[in-house]
Amino acid sequence: MLRFIYSTLFRLILPFVLIRLWWQGRTSPEAVAHWRDRIGLIPRSEKPVIWVHAVSVGETIAAAPLVRALLERRPDASILMSAMTATGRARANALFGDRVRYAYSPYDTPGSVRRFLRRARPQALVIMETELWPNMIYQTAAAGTPVYLINARLSERSARSYQRLPGASRQLLRQIDWIAAQADGDAQRFVETGARADSVSITGSVKFDVEVTDALRQAAATLRSQLGGERPVWIAASTHEGEDEQILDAHQQVLAGTHDALLVLVPRHPERFDDVAALVRQRNLGLVRRSEGGDASDCQVYLANTMGELMMLYGAADVAFVGGSLIERGGHNPLEPAAWGMPVVTGPHVFNFDDIYERLESGAGLVRVQDSRELADALGRGFADSDYRQQLGTNALAVVDANRGALKRVVDGIVEKLG
Repeated sequence: MLRFIYSTLFRLILPFVLIRLWWQGRTSPEAVAHWRDRIGLIPRSEKPVIWVHAVSVGETIAAAPLVRALLERRPDASILMSAMTATGRARANALFGDRVRYAYSPYDTPGSVRRFLRRARPQALVIMETELWPNMIYQTAAAGTPVYLINARLSERSARSYQRLPGASRQLLRQIDWIAAQADGDAQRFVETGARADSVSITGSVKFDVEVTDALRQAAATLRSQLGGERPVWIAASTHEGEDEQILDAHQQVLAGTHDALLVLVPRHPERFDDVAALVRQRNLGLVRRSEGGDASDCQVYLANTMGELMMLYGAADVAFVGGSLIERGGHNPLEPAAWGMPVVTGPHVFNFDDIYERLESGAGLVRVQDSRELADALGRGFADSDYRQQLGTNALAVVDANRGALKRVVDGIVEKLG
């Protein structure tokens, strides 16, 4: 009954969703160019497909090692990656080119999902993290296609939300054939919320298997020289509205003591690039946009208004602040800067990645701050004391290395289950 109500409500709001899609298309043509995908009208598959759903950029990056491994282990299969956002789709395309098929995920109505399934003919649906779209899961299971929830996490806050509808949550989770949880707490919360205990495994987080390739190192070194070589550089990554102001406050405090410091600012959403640039100009800070080129060796803020380069951008900095954490967004993945052997600074709100942040903190590779003043103090200490900064980075990398291996466990599980 609840799913019927949900589907009916989704159908009722769909016209407004389409209007919003058209509006987004005014500034992001990519968002509307593939509208047929949204209603399930994707090109038909001619060979077996493993459907990998990753909602946006972060999940797409996390899925990348998994997709590479599946391409190696199952060369007979085609990989179809779906995403909810233009940025996620663009990132997947940049990572894999024509080795993988891409589509926007269908709107979560029964008809759109059924059309998508008829054309894709997947052997399995692999969902990254916690994208629990009811019709996507129910219709896939009803078609006899196994559903795997990989790198699965369920925060205490999300678990409480699902547990307000215990019957519906239990029924939904029991459509999933395998839940590969990141940590003990995630596994326990999935079972408490209604998943079958025998469908839940603890595999660890595949995000620990992030790689820093030689190509990334070379690109980061080139950028670092363009930014001014030896000057102190910090990056604020995946920032949100209401957070950029605090970051710029911190940077101005840093500049008072370290006059040549540079902030590499990476907003989470591309539609905010111009708004963030305006915030920088309001403070009379020297600004260079990455997309426009130009001499960045003497600017104070380098706005990374390009897509798909975050991992490389981390490598050009000395200290990384991971956004979504000074406001109540729950934080973003800190393992990419940690994999560079870089100190990680975060705000107090990291409930999306509690286990990962706790591991980094217990391994002395992380600094938590409460506000812009504490952020400025942490950066000032990191710039002033190179031994302290390097030790934090070494510790962060050690945590990453100690927790690798989830990727192999997940890929082995998928291949075994597919037969």
